[in-house]
Amino acid sequence: MTQTEIEKILENLNENSTRLFGLMTPQHMLEHLIITFKLSSGRIKIPEFFPNEKQLGYKQLLLGTDMEFPKGIRAPGLPEDLLPLRFESLAIAKEKLLNAIEEFHSHFANNPIDLTLHPRFGKLNYDEWKIFHDKHITHHLGQFE
Repeated sequence: MTQTEIEKILENLNENSTRLFGLMTPQHMLEHLIITFKLSSGRIKIPEFFPNEKQLGYKQLLLGTDMEFPKGIRAPGLPEDLLPLRFESLAIAKEKLLNAIEEFHSHFANNPIDLTLHPRFGKLNYDEWKIFHDKHITHHLGQFE
């Protein structure tokens, strides 16, 4: 998904956007995406680990094929309930998401061989994160009409 496509979808997203699946509100969804982009740019640190065979197989399937991001999958380490909102408004969350996306690209422009930690797949490079983010953001922005 291109930056222009993301911006267009964000323009049309509001608090009353119809949810097609999942529990998240529009703002919860944006804040979830922000966290993921911050993980990928190294701004949020998680303990290092080595993925098991099942996780590596899922990584290969998601990142190495045209498989879409599955509905209903839960991010590792998140509670059953929605996290408290961090930003005062949906408008601020939209701005913060666009900033986090820019920080992601900037981080790897300045550190092209860096590997940052994904909470399920272990260390990913820039190209792997781009595939992940494209599928992840397409999935979540598709939660709402």
